Amino acid sequence: MDGILPLNKDRGMTSHDAVFKCRKIFKTRKVGHSGTLDPNVDGVLPICIGKATKTVNYLMESGKVYKGEIILGFTTETEDLDGAIIESKPILQAFSEEQINEAMKSLVGEIIQIPPMYSAVKVKGKRLYEYARANEPVERPKRKIKVDYFKQTKPSVYDKAKQQQTIFFEVGCGKGTYVRTLAADLGKFLGVPAVMSDLTRLKSGGFTLDQCVSLEQLLNADEKQLASYLFPLEHAFLDYPKVALSEQQWQKVKNGGFVKLPKHGSKVLLTYGGKVRALYRYDQAKKLFRSEQMFDLT
Repeated sequence: MDGILPLNKDRGMTSHDAVFKCRKIFKTRKVGHSGTLDPNVDGVLPICIGKATKTVNYLMESGKVYKGEIILGFTTETEDLDGAIIESKPILQAFSEEQINEAMKSLVGEIIQIPPMYSAVKVKGKRLYEYARANEPVERPKRKIKVDYFKQTKPSVYDKAKQQQTIFFEVGCGKGTYVRTLAADLGKFLGVPAVMSDLTRLKSGGFTLDQCVSLEQLLNADEKQLASYLFPLEHAFLDYPKVALSEQQWQKVKNGGFVKLPKHGSKVLLTYGGKVRALYRYDQAKKLFRSEQMFDLT
């Protein structure tokens, strides 16, 4: 089987666990995910099966949407509830909705983000969490990310007994964004420690949560049902123009050759015999299209 499975990943499961289980269910080694979800985060995790594994990088480029909660009043070493508390400060007076909205607006657009120490970002061949666990100092790389919007979904709640305030949010963002760091940065803008206390991914790879299937559904499905859960690999390229090849063009493409095509855009999805065959991009120097990714040469 080939295709893209929009999985609703359960909490307590790593993205690698999800891939491992899907390999067993679909009886193939060719399985990959498009964008890691932390174990304590649930929601949309597109899983690529068979030939569709070649679309992983393209799916990862798409925007993502999350909903979650942020607690003002303390922060942890991991910037979520999994880590030990490293700073706390009582919220003696609740922030107004206007103050919170203003802080959120400051984090919209192209911004610089420093990934958390407990993350998989590599520095000099080692992941940041390896430095953190070994208590080794390391300079974290600054990264430019894009936040499309960051908004409250309902009024915040102030807990007078705990002297903490909870914010309920939704965020649309680009590749490489750490939402828990966004939560911590929101607190910094307000002048208090903050931690991401809950997170669900609502959209990724062009899939929404209501399109997803659960692991339990997969485990109880027969082969026909499993096939029905898969989206064709072209779903990863819905924004690209599609061109049907002639027999002569197909022979060139089949051998990885350049081909002349109507210039609908810088990249085009090529089909032949009713199948998606390749993604080609325009070569400005040669004024022809060249291969970027081959999918099916059968």
